[in-house]
Amino acid sequence: MTAHPDDVDFGAGGSVATWVKAGIEVAYCIATDGDAGGSDRSVSRADMSRIRQQEQRAAGAELGVSNITFLGYPDGRLAPTLDLRRDVSRAVRSFRPDRLVCQSPDRNWDRIGASHPDHLAAGEAAACAAYPDARNPFAHPELLEEGLEPYAVKEMWLMAAPQPNRAVDITDVFDRKVSALRRHESQIGDGADLEERLRSWATASAAGAGLADGRLAELFRVVVMPPSGPA
Repeated sequence: MTAHPDDVDFGAGGSVATWVKAGIEVAYCIATDGDAGGSDRSVSRADMSRIRQQEQRAAGAELGVSNITFLGYPDGRLAPTLDLRRDVSRAVRSFRPDRLVCQSPDRNWDRIGASHPDHLAAGEAAACAAYPDARNPFAHPELLEEGLEPYAVKEMWLMAAPQPNRAVDITDVFDRKVSALRRHESQIGDGADLEERLRSWATASAAGAGLADGRLAELFRVVVMPPSGPA
């Protein structure tokens, strides 16, 4: 679950490719409409929203993901409201994932670019959905009326978290991460330095996690959730 189109590809694109390759089903839930993205003022904000959805679907296809839900909240104005918590809980109860990958609700002062206010809000809403909302039958009772039974996520995987504790080796799928991000043309332009930037970040992540020289990685803070039961 992420705030904007392209967030999942920057933060976890290589991991997604790795999981899909291993036969794991992956779905995306994206909170905002992405209309505050890009730098071309001649493009209407409504058009930008449509463009970014198309780009995200194309990026998902590069990694083998077709199940994509857009919640449509205004870009740049996301807050962890009860409505957002309900909508994320709806997505969790519908897809019933073992692993909820999301942005960290904690600001990372070493990577301030990863701590956009929308990212923090999306992370907080996802954390609340994981515990206690999605598992609590008395939270958001309208979801029960929709036929969505409570569901307990087993793990949360936080992207850009201040204290990562899990590394995913993405060396063998790094090219697919790059291909997915190139689909977000409205955001990266011609992407002349994209591969170099991504490789630099992934190299540093791998080194920090103790992987061998030449390996590339994405880092997460993995939180094992309490077993299902009363919230």
